[in-house]
Amino acid sequence: MDMMAYMVYFVCVVILGVIGFQVALIVGAPWGRLTQGGQVDGALPLSGRIIAALSIAILAAIALALLSADGYWPYWPRWTAWPAVAVIFVSTVLNWITPSVAERKLWGPIMTVILCLTIAIVWL
Repeated sequence: MDMMAYMVYFVCVVILGVIGFQVALIVGAPWGRLTQGGQVDGALPLSGRIIAALSIAILAAIALALLSADGYWPYWPRWTAWPAVAVIFVSTVLNWITPSVAERKLWGPIMTVILCLTIAIVWL
């Protein structure tokens, strides 16, 4: 397995972890301060849980797009990784500028690593 494959699989595993976080939010984990601007203390209301569910779909699409970038997911064209990078870039910026200190400390570094790796995946 080459280095590119390791990067793709690592990013996908991290994305699976983020999906797990979103699932926990949907079922009522009291982590509202760590997501969606940190405006909710405790479990998210229904609207926040719906946003978490939409996030799962977006995260899954990003993972599949990155897998397609190097041919590991042959069902999507390789160019789909570029919109994935754009979404990750926007998410990274939003996580760094959020008013929630806890969210910045948790998601800022995680999203920065994911962004750097995804750029390397699509560029190399």
